[in-house]
Amino acid sequence: MDARLEEVSLDIGGARIVSRATLHAAPGEIVGVVGPNGSGKSTLLRAVYRSMRPASGAVLVGGQDVWRSLTAQAAARRTSVVAQENPAAFDFTVAEVAAAGRTPHRAPWSAESHADRAIVADALDRVGMAHLAARPYTSLSGGEKQRVLLARALAQRGRLLVLDEPTNHLDIGTQLDLMELVRDLKVTTLAALHDLNLAAAYCDRVHVLRGGHLLTSGTPQEVFTPELLGEVFQVHAALGTHPLTGRLQLSFAPLPEPSHDGADQ
Repeated sequence: MDARLEEVSLDIGGARIVSRATLHAAPGEIVGVVGPNGSGKSTLLRAVYRSMRPASGAVLVGGQDVWRSLTAQAAARRTSVVAQENPAAFDFTVAEVAAAGRTPHRAPWSAESHADRAIVADALDRVGMAHLAARPYTSLSGGEKQRVLLARALAQRGRLLVLDEPTNHLDIGTQLDLMELVRDLKVTTLAALHDLNLAAAYCDRVHVLRGGHLLTSGTPQEVFTPELLGEVFQVHAALGTHPLTGRLQLSFAPLPEPSHDGADQ
């Protein structure tokens, strides 16, 4: 299932946060949204999973407008999300948190079915958390919690997966494990990513936001040029090849201090 944003603008408190953004995630692609802090990445994704209504433009998932043509429940059946803001889950078990992904598929107040339980068990197994199904969610490490939230998204069975900075606060091994897992799912994925090397390694295409404006789109090799990285992120950047994976690798250093030669004495 594909996702398409057409001329989407988003406002918060009367201020324009994202302006006329157009992007596309084709079926099966991992598409990254990158940019400096405050550039509008998370806000843009909120329009996709019906957390923030656009001021203008259209958000299409599978060819249907999620705001104008689909109910909230119908949209949730199409789009699964792992957002930055997640509940503490109180005393819920791992299985109970994952089972929340089945909510869009059930009538209000209906009991969990045998099919629901099987789907949840499969989701936990796919993320390597089945052995902790009875554990309290709050007792888990950060990486384990992210896996459970991904299992919840898988149990939701959406054909579009939205990830909002899923690797924040995780150690490097857990980051790589999570991104490998997402890639192996082979579902259309739209992800806001903070780490540009993860975007370079795992995304089929990337979109670069700055100040709420979409600057450029393309493959990582097309987009991540030293000139663009310097302009957008204010760093000196060099491109290379990862010695272990053969993927694009980015190296960064601070921009040199401006020269004061010739200044008045």
